Amino acid sequence: MSDRTQRFIAEVGRFLAVGGAATIVALIIFNLLVHGFNTGDHALLGKQPILAFAIANSVGMCVSYYGSRHWAFRDRPPVTSDGGLTSFAVINFLTMLIPIGCLAISRDVLGLDDPISDNISANVIGLAMGLVARFYLFREYVFQEPAEMHLTDFMHWTEEQTTDSSTGGRAQQPGHGAAAD
Repeated sequence: MSDRTQRFIAEVGRFLAVGGAATIVALIIFNLLVHGFNTGDHALLGKQPILAFAIANSVGMCVSYYGSRHWAFRDRPPVTSDGGLTSFAVINFLTMLIPIGCLAISRDVLGLDDPISDNISANVIGLAMGLVARFYLFREYVFQEPAEMHLTDFMHWTEEQTTDSSTGGRAQQPGHGAAAD
């Protein structure tokens, strides 16, 4: 497996771990706000699940930014001088519309308002749909590819270009081919 593939797999794993931690934080806050400890009768935002979801996921976003910036994408410098915070927040708020849409459909179209339905629609289906979009968008617009990766890729490419079948698969140095001997 190439170094680039190994780095990508490690990055995906770290991204999923950070996202998992942020999701757990948001899930707990959402359920407390909408369903309370035992029943929805005493929940602070029992009748406003979308607002509760936005609040809970905004807190989760803080966890996600810190983990993404300092661990998941630690090898990728931020694109902007603010550490990628603005781009990160914009992408998170835009992709938050996906699970909010799922929650709205579950509640308003299907009439499902129990804790299991809320969590499946918003925190399973909706978040899974937004996960791939966020990973791609963070890598493209928040954390850029490290410069050393470009140099390594170039070095591998140049080695492949100078490999000649007459050298038995060994890299041939410029000026050291059969004609130079």
